[in-house]
Amino acid sequence: MSENEIPTDVAEPEVQQLDESALVTPEPAEVIEVAAENAQESKDENAESAEASQSEDATPESIQPIVPPAMLGVLGGGQLGRMFTIAAKTMGYRVTVLDPDPDSPAAELADEHICAAYDDAAALEKLAQCAAVTTEFENVNAEAMKQLEEHTRVTPIGEMVAIAQNRISEKIAIRKSGLPVCPYQAIRSASDITENTAQLLPGILKTATLGYDGKGQRTIKTMAGLHIGLSSLMKDAPFVLERMLNLGAEISVIVCRLDDAHTVSFPPAENIHENGILAYSIVPARLPEDVLHRAEVMARHLAQKLNYVGVLAVEMFMVGEKMQLVVNEMAPRPHNSGHYTIDACLTNQFQQQVRILCGLPPSKPVLYKPCCMVNLLGDIWADGEPNWTPLLSDPDVRLHIYGKKEARPGRKMGHFTVLADKPDDAFNKAQELFSAICLR
Repeated sequence: MSENEIPTDVAEPEVQQLDESALVTPEPAEVIEVAAENAQESKDENAESAEASQSEDATPESIQPIVPPAMLGVLGGGQLGRMFTIAAKTMGYRVTVLDPDPDSPAAELADEHICAAYDDAAALEKLAQCAAVTTEFENVNAEAMKQLEEHTRVTPIGEMVAIAQNRISEKIAIRKSGLPVCPYQAIRSASDITENTAQLLPGILKTATLGYDGKGQRTIKTMAGLHIGLSSLMKDAPFVLERMLNLGAEISVIVCRLDDAHTVSFPPAENIHENGILAYSIVPARLPEDVLHRAEVMARHLAQKLNYVGVLAVEMFMVGEKMQLVVNEMAPRPHNSGHYTIDACLTNQFQQQVRILCGLPPSKPVLYKPCCMVNLLGDIWADGEPNWTPLLSDPDVRLHIYGKKEARPGRKMGHFTVLADKPDDAFNKAQELFSAICLR
């Protein structure tokens, strides 16, 4: 058994309880202590389907493996779609991209580009002719994905994407799996705020939908601030109010699941954010082995309980001196923090996405060397093209540019990965190189 594999006899994790959550009164606040049968949760149809089985088309046993040169479809043509396309074409498949952007980075490399909205009927009819279809991000039309399931193989299924699109249904699904989340309250209107809500402050108010990279989030310190924040943001309702915790680290695990017999996970990445956007991913995460082991077990447990098929990113917080783990969120796709797998692993998250989409078992997620991945945002293009010479001149560095036409502040334009003998060495060198490329 590879050191990167988790034994199946520890698939059931021990649920970690947060000491802080005991302070929160279950009623009427919707927090972690509230039972899964809570009446409010029963109203959320997406959450109710979290434990539903995958559709017959998505059941591995019901399909024959899809082999090259079959045409694969991907909803979304950003950098994740581009890297999926590279992986698929390297393996001999053809790729069709559906994206409304005529300058889509993925479409530049794909065999065919359907330049249309994600819910365009004619475009979906054409995409349904592909042997199988996946998505590069969760904010596509989940109903469109469900329509595609009626005609071709789709992973992940639309129901999983719908759950991940809404923070409320996402937290309910995670809790139903038996895993802990941060103390929180779902706020659909100002009438949901009670004196118990104060126990979640200071906290972070997040829009339930369409929030990513720090967007749709606001730090709340007082009840007065909460009311002010809601009054200015109510058009974006509903919300989730999460209590701020004593975070020791943020980590993520990429799970690749075809079925219970074919599930693997990459080594956890330690993630460092700046202004709400991922800046560095260090692998292996610089945490005790038992914490890393527990993180992989929890992530695989979640995928199993959801009967998830595909690549799933599970983000977690390590909290307090006891190093307790809570699940923050999940992404039904490859993830920014998993880009290190392209250069540091036997196989990468996009090759795994292709394999599982085609009904093939995932490859072993062996890590060759410690590494650090660095995000390159449009900010560093402000004064012109960055100085790439320090990266290209170093044999232990791999540079990836995504082919986007316009560089904007906060926009992900590329990344580079530093390989080293130790995680600390990779991180330190990554910081030095990042500073160097910003000098002109």
